Amino acid sequence: MGMSRAQKESEVTELQQRFEQGEAVIVTHNLGLTVAEVTELRSKLRAGGASFKTTKNTLARRALKGTRYEQIAKMFTGPTGVATSTDPVAAAKVTQEFAKDHAKLVILGGAMGDKVLSAAEVEQLSKLPSLDELRGRLVGLLVAPATKIARVLQTPAQLMVGVTKAQGEKG
Repeated sequence: MGMSRAQKESEVTELQQRFEQGEAVIVTHNLGLTVAEVTELRSKLRAGGASFKTTKNTLARRALKGTRYEQIAKMFTGPTGVATSTDPVAAAKVTQEFAKDHAKLVILGGAMGDKVLSAAEVEQLSKLPSLDELRGRLVGLLVAPATKIARVLQTPAQLMVGVTKAQGEKG
């Protein structure tokens, strides 16, 4: 049984919101994935701050109209799924990792901002650190100088204690 008109309109609206809010969109073919595998993919994406939706191609192309991702509409042929995320790297990273273990998930390409990405570019994007990883590195870099200063300031005091102890043991 097909979808009613109201269901289709609701689906298009939901997809438009995903496309407008997402910084990255990854388009996949998922022919032959079991329900358990798709559920596993969804949970991994959710844990990474992304989401996955299997959709009808005509509804996806309709939802893309008027968004910055309109140019990827031609990717929507066959059994497609869409991974979206607000972190430009999260959807690509999780989808790429999942595709390595599941040959039935094929990454067709995607988009990040106004740039259309090929499957190879999605793979390159997946190798970049996520926003959370970058934030962690930045905090580490900001804290490192203070830690080094504290070590330098503590070293003379430790040396003085050592020298005093040695003098005390001598005399």
